[in-house]
This record gives sequence, structure tokens and C-alpha cells, in this order.
Amino acid sequence: MRILLSCLLILALVPGWSGEQRLALLGNRAQMDVTTVTLDPRDPARRRLGALTFLGGVALRSRDPAFGGYSSLVVTGDRFLLLSDGGNIVHFRMGADWRPRGLHFGNLPAGPGIGWQKQDRDSESLVRDPRTGTLWVGFEGYNQIWRYSPDFTRAQGYVTPRAMAGWPVNGGAESLARMPDGRFVTISEEATATSAQRKGLKVAAASTRQGLIFAGDPLRFRPRRFLYQVSPGHDVADAAALPDGSLIVVERGFRLPFRFSNRITLVPADAIAPGRLAKGRLLAELDTPLIHDNFEGVAVTREGGATILWLVSDDNQSVLQRTYLLKFRLDARAAA
Repeated sequence: MRILLSCLLILALVPGWSGEQRLALLGNRAQMDVTTVTLDPRDPARRRLGALTFLGGVALRSRDPAFGGYSSLVVTGDRFLLLSDGGNIVHFRMGADWRPRGLHFGNLPAGPGIGWQKQDRDSESLVRDPRTGTLWVGFEGYNQIWRYSPDFTRAQGYVTPRAMAGWPVNGGAESLARMPDGRFVTISEEATATSAQRKGLKVAAASTRQGLIFAGDPLRFRPRRFLYQVSPGHDVADAAALPDGSLIVVERGFRLPFRFSNRITLVPADAIAPGRLAKGRLLAELDTPLIHDNFEGVAVTREGGATILWLVSDDNQSVLQRTYLLKFRLDARAAA
């Protein structure tokens, strides 16, 4: 009885927690619903989008309140790995019927800070080594790149590159790509070129974004700088390498009152080099009246000789947005 009275006294006298709300974590009971979507709601038969062919897509939903906010993805065969900007992980398999199987929820085992607040797990970009399964994640805010063992079982270390120190708190390593030759490329969402970087280049600072090239694992190699020329009114959302060493870059735009759009560009392999200004060529644009949202993640796969692009949208866990997963085939002739 004395113990019970002591506990009641403590609860009555000690004030409740009034600080930052705990970061929402996905629960153990994985649940997700899918609904098929069309590219053009006015014309469900439409498939063509610039140099891309729409192969299908789904809207993802879950009753788990932490579900959503997916900023990056990895696709390996029929296996999908989604990573949110709060460190939440979704694994599943999905075939041509667009029905998920083997669904599993998880959360990053470690990351910047203590993991209590959302900014401690602002994971915005993701790549996977196809040979070893090792994973790398780019974090905004802390401007760090972390390495994890396969399936995110544990963290193996991290790096805080000095070249990323000046990148904006909410505009850092939004993209991360692993090139076929083993290099890593990251482009800042918002960091523009300095006057020294623009010297000799006929380009306005506002239309540039700082990029870094690592000769290998970012935890082992120092980066070298390059610049990316972004479309007016857009920021870099993600990037993924093509088998030939060129780079797919997804740019995101936002217009009031509340409308997102995306531009998908192709950067030639030889333009991704230290000291260069990399310019992308427009492949396709997602904007109203087509399906559109805050697409922040892109992955590249191969199917029977065809190059496939996967896009995932970050719904910001808002009732005004959706989590879309779309599939496109890249028309090599149109891209060329």
C-alpha cells in the first residue's frame, strides 16, 4: 500500500511531459491497402508521358498513424523497400497484380541525434549495394550519410562531410545515387553554388545546386564538388543511376494554393564529373491534370532489357496528399 501511495503521490506532483512530441514509429502489425491509379484521370487509357510509358501504379494507405512520408525507395526484382523522412521502413513484395505480399514494418535502428524528434531521423535518400545488400542513407539537418548492414539490422557508421556543412537544414542530401562504377553522387535539394564555384560558368546562382562525387563508399572517400543546373522554380528531389552511367534526376516544384509538379531529367554520364556543370535534358513532366503529388523518390530497375523507373511520393502525412507508387518504362530512342 505504501508503494502504491508513493506512486500516486509522484504522479500527482511531477508535471507531465510538455516538450517535443515523440517521433511516430511504425507498429509491429503491418497493414497496407493498395488502390490502382491511372496516369490521366480524364483518359484512363493514356500511357505516353514524354520519353516514358506509364505501366501502372497504386496509391498506398495504412491504418498505422506513422505510415507515410516516403522520400526514397529501393526496388530489387519484386522486392520493395520504402524509407520515410522519419526513419520508418516498409518492406514488401509485389508482382504484376499490384498486390503486396510479405509486408513488414520497421524503423531505423540508429541515426543522427537520439531519435526522439523527427529531425533526428530526417532520412531523405537511400541506395543499396546490389552485391552485398549494404545500405546508405542521406540525412538532412545533420548533413550526414549513414551506412547500414543489409535489411537495416544495424548501423555500421556515418560521415559528416565538410563539403556538406553549409547545406540548408531542410535542403540537404535529398538525393543519393550509386553509380555503376562504384561512385556515389549526392545533390543538395536547395544549396546553390557559391560565387567561386560559378566562376567561369555562365549560370545564375539560383539555377544551380551543389553536388558531390565520392570515388566509393562515402565513409571512406572524400568528395569532390560539381554543380547541377536545376529547372526554374524547382528543387532536386532524388536521383538514380542508369546502367550506362547517366543519371536520372527528379525535380520538384510547388505552386500556391497547393500544387506539386515534377520534372524528370537525364544527365549524360560524362557531365557527372568534378568541377563540371551538369545539365539535365527533360524526359517527362508530371503536373495537373495528370496524376501529380510530391514525388521524392526514384529507383531504376531492368526488366527483359527495358529500363524501368519507379517513383514514390511523400504525402507529408497530410490529408491533402497521397502516397503513390508509379511504374514507367524509359523509351531509349526518345531519351536519345
